[in-house]
Amino acid sequence: MFPEGTGPAPDPAGSHFERRIRSFQPRRSRVTSGQADALKRLWPKWGLDIDGQRTLDLAELFGRDCPVVLEIGFGMGEATAQMAAAEPGTGILAVDVHTPGQGNLLNLADRNGLSNIRVANGDAIILLREMLPPACLDGLRVYFPDPWPKKRHHKRRLIQPEFLTLAATRLKPGALIHCATDWEPYAEQMLEVLTAHPAFENTREDGGYAPRPSFRPLTRFEGQGLDKGHVVRDLLFRRTHPEPAGPDEAAGPDEAAGPGETARRDETAGPV
Repeated sequence: MFPEGTGPAPDPAGSHFERRIRSFQPRRSRVTSGQADALKRLWPKWGLDIDGQRTLDLAELFGRDCPVVLEIGFGMGEATAQMAAAEPGTGILAVDVHTPGQGNLLNLADRNGLSNIRVANGDAIILLREMLPPACLDGLRVYFPDPWPKKRHHKRRLIQPEFLTLAATRLKPGALIHCATDWEPYAEQMLEVLTAHPAFENTREDGGYAPRPSFRPLTRFEGQGLDKGHVVRDLLFRRTHPEPAGPDEAAGPDEAAGPGETARRDETAGPV
């Protein structure tokens, strides 16, 4: 769709890395003219492909030395743009593979003067393992990831012990990992694996779920779900000091097929 270097690549990492079980489903939908225009104009400035071939200098990427939060899966980007506007001193590195969402977020950033957003296209596992230096992130956000509700697909869920071990190597001590889901069984799994992991501690003294913090916007789709009686769970855990196993031991879910990366469910679908 885009000439090389002028927009997100369809498979940026190619065949350089192992095939494994992915925690996402590739989503194809129509790119509007406005989204396509934003991608063509802004991708060379604010976008990057996750090719796994280099280590990112985050200060260079954002044009300044600032705290950086990684957001995995941003849907159409409305909530990401709101958080970036509320935290202009924080860089937000937002990862997804949904091309319309990438274009929409870039358009929102441009329209609202949000120079603290960078949009990454590709596999979040490869980004964490191959392209980010140790202890470089001040936070990690995973909002409404695909819950993979069928039991045989639970291995595809992103929040697993191996993923947390990898993420811990890239988070600074004291950094927050913030997850949110509207799928109760997945919330229970998240709470279980985060509580059991030695690199993280619950910010809640009672060891349970957290109230939605003010910095996470309530999206219209989440609001519609709440009106229907859906329960949204937030989990806020802090990176502790003990070092976990190295990233070579934490590549994410085991082998499987399919190109792409980790992406949030399309916000247009709303909460389940």
